[in-house]
Amino acid sequence: MQHRTGVLGEIRRDRTDVAAGADPNGTTFRGVTRRTLLVGAAAVGAGLALGRGAARAQTSEYTFDQWIEVFRPRALVKGIAPAVYDGVMRSLTPNMKVFEFDKSQPEVVQPIWRYLSQRVTEWKINTGREKVQLHADVFNAIERVYGVDRYHLCALWGMESAYGTVLETQHVVDSLATLAWGDARRRTYWEQELLNSLVIIGRGWSTPAEMIGSWAGAMGHTQWMPEVWLNMGVDFDGDGRISPFGRPDDSLAGTARYLVERGRYRRGETWGYEVQLKDGFNASLADGKTIRPIGQWKALGVVRVTGEPFPRPADNARLAIPAGMHGPAFLFLPNLAAIRSYNPSTKYALSIGHLADRIRGGGDFLQPWPTDERQLNLTEAQELQTRLTQMGFDTGGTDGRMGDKTQAALQAWQTAVGMQPADGFPTDKVLVRLRGG
Repeated sequence: MQHRTGVLGEIRRDRTDVAAGADPNGTTFRGVTRRTLLVGAAAVGAGLALGRGAARAQTSEYTFDQWIEVFRPRALVKGIAPAVYDGVMRSLTPNMKVFEFDKSQPEVVQPIWRYLSQRVTEWKINTGREKVQLHADVFNAIERVYGVDRYHLCALWGMESAYGTVLETQHVVDSLATLAWGDARRRTYWEQELLNSLVIIGRGWSTPAEMIGSWAGAMGHTQWMPEVWLNMGVDFDGDGRISPFGRPDDSLAGTARYLVERGRYRRGETWGYEVQLKDGFNASLADGKTIRPIGQWKALGVVRVTGEPFPRPADNARLAIPAGMHGPAFLFLPNLAAIRSYNPSTKYALSIGHLADRIRGGGDFLQPWPTDERQLNLTEAQELQTRLTQMGFDTGGTDGRMGDKTQAALQAWQTAVGMQPADGFPTDKVLVRLRGG
């Protein structure tokens, strides 16, 4: 999302979405996850005409009005009533801003400590505590039905829309129709989400005027895409319709259902622990992927920073060092992966886990972040990815976003050349070494 303050104020190129019908663990659907395509519209050029009759995307052979007529038979075959299609689609105008939003991107790579500090704020902590009390009956009911911890759910609500106080301003149906018309690269996805929105309207759950959200289609308290609304939504307040707007009951319950059914959220468990590593710990073990029982991690020299024992040493966990060996270390449990099914960014999931703990009454992380390390800017990050790719290490792309695949690739290269610590943390010093081969 995009063009707002807080988590809703950035271009979320790490957010991924599932079109209709996710797999059981919610992490993939036809090659994408839940939020990839919130920001997936391909740029079609700055010189697009804006008039309804004359507007023509560089990737479409039709004007917008022509495309609406061409798409109509396909929508009717999918079960959209003619009256619904005609009533909604023939009054639309293309929202050409979606292509501008898609081309926007930050000029620097944001380090994880800045990402966290901008999202786990005192306001969100204090407001989250108020919301847990104010909506205690709703959270109680959701915990009984779905088993999703109220603090995890409340933190996700705070991250997605600042508890419903910061919402998007685009007309979703207009935006989706424009993307379905003009974005040839992901047209199939946008068409499906447009059809999903028309089904929602046809069921009487919402109207085009009410469906206000992001330029890529996410809406409401917990930023549902139409597919999530349609397939994961719950009429939890019993008013006869499902809505991510207004009272938060439906939105929170539907999101809890999503975490359970697509993320395999586990009742009664936390997201993970901040841990400390013994001196000389092998950084290559902290790849964020290798799964071991907590008891085995403890035997390797991993302990909680608080000194407390691990309450469930048989639980499986992954060891992660998102800021390298000079920053905090974490054991990530299955519920961190469940949160990542909603947004597969480790930064995002860790922020929700940490915000949840703070709302619950816990403190800040105890280990300092390496704030004195100079982070790579976007151009440098892309160079690092390009060099690693040329050497045969899979970074998952060269977009400048330092995600898990880039960290794993960098860690593998560091191990291969004997660079210590092999922690996958991209700094200017690492890039200098990489340039030298």
